[in-house]
Amino acid sequence: MKSAYDIIKKPVITERSMSGIAENKYVFEVQGDANKVEIKKAIEEIFGVKVASVNTIKLPGKWKRMGVHTGKTPAKKKAVVTLTADSKQLEIFEGML
Repeated sequence: MKSAYDIIKKPVITERSMSGIAENKYVFEVQGDANKVEIKKAIEEIFGVKVASVNTIKLPGKWKRMGVHTGKTPAKKKAVVTLTADSKQLEIFEGML
């Protein structure tokens, strides 16, 4: 059984993800094998809010080169979580705007 803190790795803090806060949309990096139902339950458990919808994006790893050596960056999975209109804002994003 995965805990909520294993599913949600970290918030994604970029200019594009910060622009979605006005519409109650928050972006998190999540575990690669987590599904939408698990992500929704984890966000509701950790932050105590109601989630309206969850959209997920799988980002493949990219090939990078350092001189003659080549390697691949790890693949990631992101989740865009939309909160309901009556739920409070997440406190980790409050000072970012």
